[in-house]
This record gives sequence, C-alpha cells and structure tokens, in this order.
Amino acid sequence: MSAASPLLTVEHLTIRFGGLVAIDDLSFSARSREITALIGPNGAGKTTVFNCITGFYSPEVGRIALRREDGREFFLERMDGFRIARDAGVVRTFQNIRLFPGMSVAENLMVAQHVALMRASFFSVAGFLRLKSYLDAERQAVERARYWLDKTGLLADADKLAGSLPYGAQRRLEIARAMCANPALLCLDEPAAGLNPRESNALNALLTDIRDEHGIGILLIEHDMSVVMQISDRVVVLEQGRSIAQGTPVEVRANPEVIRAYLGVEDEAAVASVIGQGSAH
Repeated sequence: MSAASPLLTVEHLTIRFGGLVAIDDLSFSARSREITALIGPNGAGKTTVFNCITGFYSPEVGRIALRREDGREFFLERMDGFRIARDAGVVRTFQNIRLFPGMSVAENLMVAQHVALMRASFFSVAGFLRLKSYLDAERQAVERARYWLDKTGLLADADKLAGSLPYGAQRRLEIARAMCANPALLCLDEPAAGLNPRESNALNALLTDIRDEHGIGILLIEHDMSVVMQISDRVVVLEQGRSIAQGTPVEVRANPEVIRAYLGVEDEAAVASVIGQGSAH
C-alpha cells in the first residue's frame, strides 16, 4: 500500500433506524500511521459509524473498504463482525469498559490472542499434544502480552484481577488488550473518558507511540478536545449524521460551521477558549 493510499475508506454511508436517519451520506478516509478523530455533539452519529465499521450494524447504503499493507482488501459492510476483527484486523474498544474483571490482567491479554493460539494448535490437537508449533505460538503470545503490559505501565499488575485496577489503569488495559490482537486499524471509543489530566497526557503519549512506532492507523471518538487537538492528524466533524468539516486540527478549529454548529460560539477567538491551543504533532 502506497503512502497515499487510505487504510480505511468510507463512502456514502447511510443508516436509518425506522424514520430516523442516523448517518446521512457520510464519506471519509483514515490512513495507516495516522490518528483520525471523529468529533461532534452527542447524538451526531459517531458511535453508529463505529458500529457500522465493526459489524454491529449493517448499513443500508455505502461502502466501507479496508486495504491492508499486504494488498488484501476487505469490504466490511459485507462481513460478519468476528471476521472484521479476525481477518481484516479492525479492533475496537468501547465507551464503557468491557474487560473480563474476574480474570487477571495478563489473562485478559492472552484471551485477546485466542484466535492465533487456536490456529497454531490446529484447533486443540497441537495444543493438547504440546507440539512445537503450538509452544512457539504460546511463547510469542506471552511475549506480546508482556510487551504491551510494559508499554502501558501495567507489568507490575499482571497477576492482579482486572476488575481490581483503578479506572485509568483499566482504560490502558483495554488498549493493551486491543493491541495484542495485532490490529491494522484500532478504533477507540472515548478512551479519555473519565481520565484526569495526568492520565490524559499519558494516553496521548501511548497513542502517538502506537501510531509512530508501530505504524497502526487509529480511528478515535473523543469529547476531550485537549486529546483530539494535540494528537490527531485528521479530524472529521459530524452533526446529525453528516460530515460538516474534515481537515487538520488547525483547519477544523478555524472552520466557521464547526464553530457555530458544534461548539456553539460565534468566532475563532471564542473557539480557542473552548478547545484550547493544542495542535497536532
């Protein structure tokens, strides 16, 4: 895939719930090695877009194409959700934390790798016989889990129950678990929700590291504009299911329609006070 080729292309996406048009002819793209943010007021359709991309909803109209670096192309609107994660490599977190609270921190990361381990075990035969192919895959899974625990500052908590961790640590564990699934596109639904400023800064550093060091494309829903404006490469602004602006954080900050419709203020000086002075990397 060339540097100019999008990882994800959404074209004319439309979805209705009864008489309500939740997403209205939406088109945008996201690239590998970039952070693309979806922003907009509550009810703008951000999570509905995520649900279409990850297979929870089937759009009535539109194409959602993901093209991996090895040239494989997937049309996500035609795929079951488990295949979108397994084959296309689209992995998401949720606005509400969905860990396995009764499992240890390390076990949560091993569960995320069950598909690779099952394949290596030939669906239990090699695992039962403890063949070398399975043992190699198991060792790699443990190493990957250890790597992401270290990256997220959770290595010392590996044996603790996930449900016993503080809220901010649980948020980091969700991202670590998602990364253990080896995603091509990481979809994060409000990862900064409920975090204090120190935790938000640590999240910014983690996400930019995932982008820069691992070449992962990140699609982000976020209400914390200090996160969005500091780390995003591109911003897509939604209102009532439509895109009203797309561009860099600087371009979006100065867009009159965004200032008026999303932020509820009338000029660029006022918008600076609402979203702050952060800029993209």
